[in-house]
Amino acid sequence: MKTERILITGASGQLGTVLTKALQEKYGIDSVIASDLRENPNFEGHFEVLDVTNYDALQDCVIKYKITQVYHLAAILSANGEQFPLKTWDINMSTLFNVLEVSRLHGVNKLFYPSSIAVFGDEVECINTPQTSNLTPLTVYGMSKAAGENWVNYYHKKYGMDIRSLRYPGVIGYQSLPGGGTTDYAVDIYHKAVKEECFDCFLEATTMLPMIFMDDAIRATIELMDAPAENIKIRTSYNLAGMSFTAEQVCQSIKDIYPNFEINYKPDFRQDIAKSWPDSVDDSAAREDWGWKPKYDLSLITKEMIENIKTYYQLTTKI
Repeated sequence: MKTERILITGASGQLGTVLTKALQEKYGIDSVIASDLRENPNFEGHFEVLDVTNYDALQDCVIKYKITQVYHLAAILSANGEQFPLKTWDINMSTLFNVLEVSRLHGVNKLFYPSSIAVFGDEVECINTPQTSNLTPLTVYGMSKAAGENWVNYYHKKYGMDIRSLRYPGVIGYQSLPGGGTTDYAVDIYHKAVKEECFDCFLEATTMLPMIFMDDAIRATIELMDAPAENIKIRTSYNLAGMSFTAEQVCQSIKDIYPNFEINYKPDFRQDIAKSWPDSVDDSAAREDWGWKPKYDLSLITKEMIENIKTYYQLTTKI
């Protein structure tokens, strides 16, 4: 059986940190090459400092390690992207084009491209947003992801490349700190709760958004990539869902453990971003095509987040 050699771009990010470890466990530590813009001193395994906007550097890395699969996670996210819209477009698109072309020219046989619920605008059904909804995103991040979906579909149709994609909802995980996304309030809120601090929420209390626990997001990614090619019917990006909830509902679930937890609602520009996104998405295509099914609900997420974040702070403060 052919040995897989996997490159992960943006490996130091929220998703990349956890996905790298999962792929190391699946394929072996020597088969996974993690990369990002800066060295990660705590990383165990093969790590390359790599700027994916540099075509030659990316090509050299793919050739050096005889890469067979790429998980392209490097991107500027929604909230940070609105601060630097032109830079966000340039970076998100140039890195994708470089990955597509290097992969096409050097025999990379499978590629993962993460999309997002940010591809939806305010002209879709906001409850159970269909797979085939009109994509009119209102953020540059969403625009880049919507364009990226069409480009990966183009490369699949024109060149026969096996490229697979998920439209991630907000991803909640304890493994890293928030990374500049609009849904990252649902990570930060648990850190504040464990530290017994008041949380200033940049969204309104009743803003409903689709979310997914990190473990489910990683499992969905690997299950998608493991599925037989003939089962992958959608080559733009699959809707993916875990559950939907509001900041108020997260707060209440935290109060079951920390009754004195306090939250202030101070909506900022990210509230307008969130309002343009669905309340929930229909992921029936993912369920039917490759058997997707989430495991975590809000109460289980809260339990896992608080237990693991408490352990993190105990270790870092040597309690």
